[in-house]
Amino acid sequence: MGTDFNAEETKRLVQETLQKMRDYCNPSLARLLKFTGYDTVELEAQGAVIKDVYGREYIDCAGGYAVFNIGHRHPKVIRAVKEQLDRMPLSSKVFLSKPMVDLAELLAKIAPGNLKYSFFCNSGAEAVEGAIKLARLATKKTRIISTIGAFHGKTFGALSATGREIYKAPFRPLVGDFTHVTFGDPEAIEEAIDEGTAAVILEPIQGEAGIVIPPPDFLVEVRRICTEKKVLLIIDEIQTGLGRTGRMFAVEHYGVEPDIMTLAKGLSGGVVPIGAFMGIPEVWEALSPNPLIITSTFGGNPLACAAAKAAIEVVLEEGLCEKAAYLGDYLLNSLRDLQVGHANIISDVRGKGLMIGLELAREGLGGIIIPEMLKEGLTAVYTLNNPRVIRFEPPLVITKSQIDKVVEGVERAVGKAQSKYSALFGES
Repeated sequence: MGTDFNAEETKRLVQETLQKMRDYCNPSLARLLKFTGYDTVELEAQGAVIKDVYGREYIDCAGGYAVFNIGHRHPKVIRAVKEQLDRMPLSSKVFLSKPMVDLAELLAKIAPGNLKYSFFCNSGAEAVEGAIKLARLATKKTRIISTIGAFHGKTFGALSATGREIYKAPFRPLVGDFTHVTFGDPEAIEEAIDEGTAAVILEPIQGEAGIVIPPPDFLVEVRRICTEKKVLLIIDEIQTGLGRTGRMFAVEHYGVEPDIMTLAKGLSGGVVPIGAFMGIPEVWEALSPNPLIITSTFGGNPLACAAAKAAIEVVLEEGLCEKAAYLGDYLLNSLRDLQVGHANIISDVRGKGLMIGLELAREGLGGIIIPEMLKEGLTAVYTLNNPRVIRFEPPLVITKSQIDKVVEGVERAVGKAQSKYSALFGES
């Protein structure tokens, strides 16, 4: 990786980019990026490393919010996309598409339970929209039960399923007939089900709520309840899927089989955006009377499908599920060791595979630690529904030596936060 800019050109490029962000995109986000030290310009990336225009390298602990499961610019995905680009990047939408059906076949082979059919779109939120529509169509009922703290996207239907008011309040009225109950409480879900309930939608592990792992029997009980009550179970694997938690899909930790499942993020291979929702045959039959009732102009395009198929093959061929489980345990235990010496800064460390949350004792501490981590050459972000939690979702191709550097950098960042904390609160 290299840069062709001299020092003066680099400084001007960064200033111009920041100014254009203020002038034409998002002024408040530009201010936030400058405040947190993220006011540089990314140039290129490979594997688990991002490089900016100054030539500084960062180990990517954020992983694009679980987009870069197989790393940045994986050669196999890049090659597949280039080959497809030379043939036909977008579909005519009037003929059969081999890249799309090949991807659908592969997903059917690796998906849990009897999930067989796939519809492809462009994002996770679109996948959730489609899953909700399919559930209502198949059951001829309308109520959807979700959970407090859930995050399913920010389009109207997905936002209605999302469980944090700060994102919902400005856009009300949202889509009706959504009920939110406590995550991890199967009895609350059972009590919320009535004759008008179409489906329950859940993340196996709540990502944006702060990497919240449910009790071991939660998903099993919800599956039992849904089966008994003849209610569909929608599992949102957008953030947890494709190896992130140490299994291909997080529900596999619990032996649960969904009726509908949503995917995105890692499905892209970190190269071309794509989302998908899958369904079992009994549910998919609801689409038969009108095969065009759910469509997407760009969904299932050949370029994205080529990238997704190659990405899944990388996960399988390189044993990334097993690697995520092993390295996840290593990172989790290392961060827990760090917690012991900084208990008044770090209140909890939890996770599964390479989906780990470091919870801080006070919300404002993230504003100290994340910029310090950046100075240490580590990217970091907090979770949207719980700003006290810094997430660690690095590419699954990260190495053990890179994880050691991550832990060392976090320790120094937390140490600086400890000093500032002691000065502010008079505690050591």
